[in-house]
Amino acid sequence: MSDSTHPSHDDFSTRHAPMPIELPFDDEEASTSVDLKTQLIRFVATGAGSAVLDYGLTMLLQYAVGAPFWLAKACGFILGTTVAYLINRRWTFRAEPSTARFIAVIALYAVTFGVNVGLYAWLSHMWEETAIYSALAFVIAQGVATVINFVVQRAVIFKIK
Repeated sequence: MSDSTHPSHDDFSTRHAPMPIELPFDDEEASTSVDLKTQLIRFVATGAGSAVLDYGLTMLLQYAVGAPFWLAKACGFILGTTVAYLINRRWTFRAEPSTARFIAVIALYAVTFGVNVGLYAWLSHMWEETAIYSALAFVIAQGVATVINFVVQRAVIFKIK
């Protein structure tokens, strides 16, 4: 029953479910037919922004909070990688959401997590723990992980339907 003090919610045509958050890079339909050059440029731009987040959190936790280098890098990696995946899926590779792809991404990120954090920790252990050596270790670990990520995402992950 409906009266002026208790409005009815029976009119479903005027109610809307919240839409998922989408990144507003463009409004073209998702497609995996983006050419290699465009994908590479977008991947590098996305990676640069995500690396800034990763590096910022890593250095903040390591030097301002005093977290061990491996833990600081692990937290930075998780933040940067999550942001990069969300942007790359929608903008770089124009791929629709997919459970199979998400599982493949988790497997890839587990491997690159081990490579990235392991290489950073190994180099940090080998070198004196200073900001300059930490930055160099970060760049080397990030570079190796980035190459692995791009090759596997382009060749395998974003070909999955």
